[in-house]
Amino acid sequence: MMGALFTLARPFLHALDAETAHQASIRSLSLLPALAPAPDDPLLAVEAFGLRFPNPVGLAAGYDKQCEVPDQLLGLGFGFVECGGVTPLPQTGNPRPRVFRLPDDGAVINRLGLNSDGLAAFAERLERRRRRGGIVGINLGANKDSGDRIADYVTLVTRLCGLAQFLTVNISSPNTPGLRDLQSEAFLDELLARCIEARDATDAAAGTRTALLVKIAPDLDEDALDRLVATVLARGIDGLIVSNTTTARPGTLRDAGKAREAGGLSGRPLFLRATQVLAQASLRVEGRVPLIGVGGVDSAQSAIAKIRAGASLVQLYTALVYAGPGLVGEIKRGIAEHLREAGCASVAELAGRDAAAIARDPQTVLPRR
Repeated sequence: MMGALFTLARPFLHALDAETAHQASIRSLSLLPALAPAPDDPLLAVEAFGLRFPNPVGLAAGYDKQCEVPDQLLGLGFGFVECGGVTPLPQTGNPRPRVFRLPDDGAVINRLGLNSDGLAAFAERLERRRRRGGIVGINLGANKDSGDRIADYVTLVTRLCGLAQFLTVNISSPNTPGLRDLQSEAFLDELLARCIEARDATDAAAGTRTALLVKIAPDLDEDALDRLVATVLARGIDGLIVSNTTTARPGTLRDAGKAREAGGLSGRPLFLRATQVLAQASLRVEGRVPLIGVGGVDSAQSAIAKIRAGASLVQLYTALVYAGPGLVGEIKRGIAEHLREAGCASVAELAGRDAAAIARDPQTVLPRR
């Protein structure tokens, strides 16, 4: 039903500028009841971060930035939804226009700049859904003008533990100046130590268990990735999300005019690089923590490639701009069919099968885009 409605609405939405269309879609979802999704194929269930996901297909952060419609989104069939990013204090982000569609490339460039209603409003919305089912994660970010960005993350962790099943320390947004500097070894170690301390104290007091993840950039070289993974493992982080948007502009982009816009590039052109970094991360973690693969997932084939590269779960967002919510069901059906054809009893049995080959040269093993 939602897929058919999107097909009808797409010409009208795409006649609007990208951010206005996004706001219209959020508004439309908010008017719908939060319905329970149809049961998933049991083959798709995934155990990760101490949680049981009904299926491995999640919605990436950036769509429901203000945590307005997580339950309606879960009703579309996602196995989990990540809301945010949220910052401690409200901030408007960068001037508009700041979101640009590249339809010929299946891509989007955004420089939103972590526009956020702020922690108080975000937490209040989570409080209202406290007793509802479904797995909801929260993406955390620092305020642009913060004098102590590590303290910003600690504030967010302390307030949001127990209100969501997982929290993501986002140190890889390209649209907050200096934020990616937190991926460096010394900063990251202190950041994670303080976030874990805050998580453990808050969960202990409340009797809850909140997984803590880290989201990284696709633009890391292998030496930087070595250091980052070593720090994450040493600090006992529950998992990695690989990856955020990229500041690179592949030469294959067809829309040369839009390609010159500043911001993070997401969608199909990110697929190869993000999947290679995912495979490289998978080889380094050696199964000690689960990985979420994100970046260019727009089909069952691309989702399966992420899993074979080492992902236990996948996320998408940009593809929904072009294909609509019916894509979620298509991807789940394709994954289930592939698991049966491969003789796998679970997603876990498939995860990482091609990691070594993809890490060396993704062009030779990944589907053509």
